[in-house]
Amino acid sequence: MELKDIFLYRMTHIKNIPHTLRHGITHKNSPNANPDYVDIGDMSLISTRNTKKVYINHGDLEGSRILLGDFIPFYLGVKMPMLYVVQCGGNFVEKPTPPSDIIYLVCPILKVIRVQNNYYYTNGHATESFTSFFDKSMINELPEQVNWQAITAKYWGGDDNLTLKWQKQAEFLAENDIPPHLITNFGCYNDSAKNKLTEIGVDASTIKIIPNAYY
Repeated sequence: MELKDIFLYRMTHIKNIPHTLRHGITHKNSPNANPDYVDIGDMSLISTRNTKKVYINHGDLEGSRILLGDFIPFYLGVKMPMLYVVQCGGNFVEKPTPPSDIIYLVCPILKVIRVQNNYYYTNGHATESFTSFFDKSMINELPEQVNWQAITAKYWGGDDNLTLKWQKQAEFLAENDIPPHLITNFGCYNDSAKNKLTEIGVDASTIKIIPNAYY
């Protein structure tokens, strides 16, 4: 895997897409934040991220600290454990979201880092205490720092796969809003979702129907 081949994935509700087309992927504290944002995530985890400070340790020594909630998180792959909770409910997800309402926003990492003043990435789930954080000086090492076998694994459940599950959820953290032109693809569950996206104004050529990326 090379850096040029890596894409960033962020899941969102289809009702957020009109705002995304106008303003891109915005941080909750951005002047362009969506006042009518439809959240699909685990509210407890979101609350934890808003208060959790982590060390940028490059996998070794303790360094500077950042607040997770100050950054927009992206996954490096699809069909994450969080998606299972979003679709099926559980934890602190208020209600399950049908897969046809869940859209993947896809951005090439090289395009994103060109416009970001500050960004980080991890080798596993960002809220775990044993996760390592890396700053932009280490971006060229990202392909070697994450476990691609885990990120692309289809099965991650059970006590035997706890490490794989943690590594599967490696993240890229962007400090600034992502402009709409950097969203090169929209992933959706079925034709119905694609039709809704085109009605909203998404270019049909950028929409990919990827049912295997859902549960």
